[in-house]
Amino acid sequence: MQKAARVPLPLKLAFTAFMMVMVPFYWKAYGPTNFLYFCDVAMFLTLAAVWTESPLLASLPAVGLIIPQIVWCVDFLATLVGAPLLGMTAYMFNPSIPLFARGLSSFHAWLPFVLLFLVARLGYDRRALFGWTAIAWVLMAIARLLLPAPPPDPANPNAPVNVNYVYGFSDQAAQNFMPDWAWLTVLYVGLPLLVFLPTHLLLNRWRGTRAPVPAFA
Repeated sequence: MQKAARVPLPLKLAFTAFMMVMVPFYWKAYGPTNFLYFCDVAMFLTLAAVWTESPLLASLPAVGLIIPQIVWCVDFLATLVGAPLLGMTAYMFNPSIPLFARGLSSFHAWLPFVLLFLVARLGYDRRALFGWTAIAWVLMAIARLLLPAPPPDPANPNAPVNVNYVYGFSDQAAQNFMPDWAWLTVLYVGLPLLVFLPTHLLLNRWRGTRAPVPAFA
């Protein structure tokens, strides 16, 4: 008997349709380096998770992105009522940015809830903490070593700079309140300890499953 799907087909189709619109638009508007942001990598992992129904593929973006994206939601709502907290969603209210582009960026608001739904359906794979930490470290290394620092190049203002905040919180200027190595240390150590680990503990307590043990003949 065929195993029943744990992820509803309408969700699979809707998520795929969104990605079919977002990916070519972002590629043309911002270039391929835009897909090195944590959130964009998470979207590709989530797309794979909804079709394969793999607990690990769902758990990787869940452990890394649920807290940051909920912070995004809080900052968006605060900015909406005129009391911005971090300024990370100010671009959503910038009339110089096309409304269509801002609409695509709305995935930040619903992605954490999709991930929670997937974890509820598929379970949480405990390997995700170390897997996402490794992914995040590699992405930050690429961003720091190979991608542009702020401010944006006037000749190419849409090209991503300061990807994954490796130069600070602002895309207009690199942070200068601590040495560069100290800032990177904060990211490399602080994100796993203060963001990924607490999320891992909560998801593991809620829906933790043991990774399958390979069978040998």
